[in-house]
Amino acid sequence: MNAIWIVLPILTLLMFELGLTLRIEDFKLFRQRPRPLLTGLLGQIVLLPLLAFALGYAFRLEPLFFIGIVLIACSPGGSSSNIFSMIAKGDVALSVSLTAFSSLITLFTIPVIMEFATCFIGSNLHIDVHLPVGSLIMQNLALMLCPIAVGILVKRYRPQGAEKIHKVLSKVAFPALILLATLFFVQHHATITAQFGKLGLCISTLILLAMSGGALLSGLMRLQARERRTLVIEIGMQNAAQAIAVASSPFVFNNDIIAIPAIVYALMMNVILLVYVGIVQRR
Repeated sequence: MNAIWIVLPILTLLMFELGLTLRIEDFKLFRQRPRPLLTGLLGQIVLLPLLAFALGYAFRLEPLFFIGIVLIACSPGGSSSNIFSMIAKGDVALSVSLTAFSSLITLFTIPVIMEFATCFIGSNLHIDVHLPVGSLIMQNLALMLCPIAVGILVKRYRPQGAEKIHKVLSKVAFPALILLATLFFVQHHATITAQFGKLGLCISTLILLAMSGGALLSGLMRLQARERRTLVIEIGMQNAAQAIAVASSPFVFNNDIIAIPAIVYALMMNVILLVYVGIVQRR
């Protein structure tokens, strides 16, 4: 069974559910509090890809895994980060706004970063990995921007209906991601098991460094404690479903191996962030 026909509907569903949590006002936070928002975007869009490049090179990852870890690093934050921020008593408004802005900005930054990554791999390791940039942009617009926009419009003009739909979809979102990860694990269990040691360590290091980078950037920008906790979560938590969709889509990479780092990331991300939230709650 080709898992991509499950991946694409799940991603569309997750993006629609994200749109149901957003309001037009969430995009106005930039004028009210630009400093924490710009700090978070700097961590997500600049710091994370740089860390992924450095770690992929340091761990000497295989070319397709290298591309996969860069892909997850330049994907936007997922809607789950808003829930983690709420549990950690962070700044939920900042978390939602960061998710909204990163989801839009990465529509354009992902093609640029991934084009550079594939050229880097090709020139240094003599591996032929082709990225159809036009197809990637069109897929992102169709599977991300459109569902988010529809969700925002439903929330704006049918708020009661949007609330009912959100209650259902919010319960479905995480199990859907787990189903997705399980399908890929079953299909590629031999490769994942063989590579999990090095790949798992590399990805865990990426998440921990990303969270530390979020704390460091927040300190340098003298942000409040609630804002700092939010940025630690937002910078450490990326949209694994989108990375899987880009990697395995027949319109883009069409390569399930590139999706494996995102599968491992989804597992390690939730474990590490649950530990972080537990520590924050105890404090």
